[in-house]
Amino acid sequence: MRKKLTAVLAAAFFAVAVYAGTVLATPQGHVVTSTVAKATFDEIDLNARTIPADIWQARLKTRGQSDVYVIDNKFASGGTTGWHSHPGPSLIFVVAGTITNYEGDDPSCTPHDYTVGQSFIDAGGKDSHMLRNNGSADAETVAVQILPKDAPRRIDVSPAPANC
Repeated sequence: MRKKLTAVLAAAFFAVAVYAGTVLATPQGHVVTSTVAKATFDEIDLNARTIPADIWQARLKTRGQSDVYVIDNKFASGGTTGWHSHPGPSLIFVVAGTITNYEGDDPSCTPHDYTVGQSFIDAGGKDSHMLRNNGSADAETVAVQILPKDAPRRIDVSPAPANC
C-alpha cells in the first residue's frame, strides 16, 4: 500500500511539474522566424572612423570566433516572441508595422514602441526581452545578431520576469 501511495504521489508531482513548466513558459506565438543569412567570422577587431575622426567613430571587438545572423521575424497581430535572451547583441530594424519591446530589467516594464524605419539594440547576455505586435496590422523586424560561435541563438526565459 505504501509503495502504491508513493508511486501515485510521484506521478502527481511529475504531472504538476510538467503542467507548471508549460504554464510558466513564455512561448513564441504567431511569429514566423527565418534565418536570412549566417556566417562565422574570426576575431573581429574593427576601428572605423570618418575623416576627420571627431565626426564619427565605431569600435567592434570580439574575442574568439563569432556567428553572425540576419534574422527575419514576421508578426501577426498579437504575435509575440515570448520572453527570451541572446548570448550577444542584436541590432533590430522595424521594417513593417509597429513592434513593442519589453525589457526584463526595467523595474516598471515600460513598453517601448518602434515603427517602420526605427531601430533599437538588444544588448543580449543577461538581459531578457519580449517583442510583441500589439497592433491590428502585421509587423516585421530584421535583426543582425553577433553571437559566440556555436552558442544557441535564442535562450527562452521562464518564468517571465516578475516585474512584467
